[in-house]
Amino acid sequence: MATGMKLPMAVSLQKPMAMAVPSSSSRLPRGINFRTCCSMNATSKAKIPLPPINPKDPFLSKLASVASTSPETLLSRPGNSDSLPYLDIFDSPQLMAAPAQVERSVSYNEHRSRRPPPDLPSLLLHGRIVYIGMPLVPAVTELVIAQLMYLQWMDPKEPIYIYINSSGTTRDDGETVAMETEGFAIYDAMMQLKNEIHTLTVGAAIGQACLLLAAGTKGRRFMMPHSKAMIQQPRVPSSGLMPASDVLIRAKEVITNRDTLVELLAKHTGNSLETVANAMKRPFYMDAIKAKEFGVIDKILWRGQEKIMAEVASPEDWDKGAGIKAVDEL
Repeated sequence: MATGMKLPMAVSLQKPMAMAVPSSSSRLPRGINFRTCCSMNATSKAKIPLPPINPKDPFLSKLASVASTSPETLLSRPGNSDSLPYLDIFDSPQLMAAPAQVERSVSYNEHRSRRPPPDLPSLLLHGRIVYIGMPLVPAVTELVIAQLMYLQWMDPKEPIYIYINSSGTTRDDGETVAMETEGFAIYDAMMQLKNEIHTLTVGAAIGQACLLLAAGTKGRRFMMPHSKAMIQQPRVPSSGLMPASDVLIRAKEVITNRDTLVELLAKHTGNSLETVANAMKRPFYMDAIKAKEFGVIDKILWRGQEKIMAEVASPEDWDKGAGIKAVDEL
């Protein structure tokens, strides 16, 4: 075997090691192989120079350090190891997704990532934020409920923030995409939580999504200034080729869901059942101000709004300043 031969992958990060072999021959003596030479070299405690590697790469730096000090650690690898190759040399290996770190080089892939890119929903969940940005289809319901349960398990005392921009169980054009029970499932999960729940609409909260907005903790329900809220009656899903008896059964179920939705909205908005039912006869749109008057939210979020509104005089003060007397004073 020639002295300039390529080394195995375990020590290929190092330069060819200066082995104690006879200089008069280009081949190793019979009975001495490469592994034996590595062991002899390690026994003599001769340190191997580090190769020119990226000093900012923690994995390669650690691997090269181990290869130079104790190469037998890399050569004697267990056959059935529970850890990934060469990760057990770290005291505490971390395989979690972290924000991408860029390794600069002169090659065409100058900005290639050394670590997986950040998982944005996970980062939001780390901030105790649950974002509902789609219609309430089964996949969204499953994820939201799982996130709520996880956040309560992590800390049952810290508040949970639910950001809502959803058209509920319908699409923008009003076509039904899911059953009304999807919204009721998230609502029931919210009611079972011990945490304080802050709800915020950042776009639109329609139908069942409006119920989730109103179901937040009293005093912790917000809307952005240009957001919309809308309540409407549940819609009958497409009946297709169903017989008349099945269509009637579905219609009765929709009426039951409507009555349930009216009761829950009346409970969280402080209105009577008749007021909510009359408002829901047709699609009832509300801007942030109207939603606050109807009882869906408690506050409108607007940078500097608290200071501005505190300086605004009440209608009675405006009338008094203008010299207008009230009717009962005449």
